[in-house]
Amino acid sequence: MKAFILQEAGSVDKLMASEVETPIIKSDEVLVKVVAISINPVDVKARANEGILDWIFGKNRPVILGWDISGIISETGINVKNFKPGDEVFGMVNFFGNGKAYAEYVASPATHLTLKPGNVTHQQAVATSMVASTAYQALVDVAQVRKGDNVLIHGASGGVGHLAVQIAKHLGAYVIATSSAKNKEFLLNMGADKHIDYTQEKIEEVVKDVDIILDTVGGETLMNSIHSIKDSGVIVTLPSPEIPQELLEEASKKGVKLIFHMVESRKDTMDAIASLLKKGVVKPHIYKTFSFEEIREAHLEVETNRVVGKVVVTI
Repeated sequence: MKAFILQEAGSVDKLMASEVETPIIKSDEVLVKVVAISINPVDVKARANEGILDWIFGKNRPVILGWDISGIISETGINVKNFKPGDEVFGMVNFFGNGKAYAEYVASPATHLTLKPGNVTHQQAVATSMVASTAYQALVDVAQVRKGDNVLIHGASGGVGHLAVQIAKHLGAYVIATSSAKNKEFLLNMGADKHIDYTQEKIEEVVKDVDIILDTVGGETLMNSIHSIKDSGVIVTLPSPEIPQELLEEASKKGVKLIFHMVESRKDTMDAIASLLKKGVVKPHIYKTFSFEEIREAHLEVETNRVVGKVVVTI
């Protein structure tokens, strides 16, 4: 089968088209003929940075990057009862670990997938896999958003952010979304109640006493978030587990829960995302679509950090 492999971290030229063996599934796995994959920031960071590549994959080389897939089941393991060949499925495979999504066929634990709703394409489904899972787990499982909560979402026009806006709104929150001015209408159409242009306003001065902050940006944005959260509020940060000690101390003084969250592959999350897609509650925005042969160009697009929504690759 065709796959893109990585022998070492570096530029997009390190992604090499290759012929590899089709994976042999275990008893609790399914073999998926992939129709579409999506490219996430973690894909780009792992490809470019040897330290991150080692963190995820260890020293094993070559590796096949990628975690998001949507496709059609071609084979099921003997212990798999909830799927059959021909089922259309999507999910985030083996994260945090080796998903091997940049390939024509992917072996996935059955528990990492869910049935694709009939009202969405494979491209739309895969555009939600990691980012919607991240937003859902952060807002529902960690922050426990409730009706009436005021929720501030930093970096709201990105992959996680634009779906977090929709999920938070569905949960009954009042949603404040930050981005540059060019994405204001996009975010209001996604369901945001208020938009703030972070290039023109200091968010910490215009937003006070929100219940929950979802930080997809990190750095100075995270540091300043402590001035916008109410006492006993919750800040969930996604970019890095390395939170400055002074910020942790300030959060503690305010009774604020400051939590780093890393998404993980879970059946209950994917089932919830599928339900939201089926109901039309979540509508992913596909920024650009590339062919499998253009996967390097897809990486370069994500690397600009200017993507609104998601970049998708069709196999």
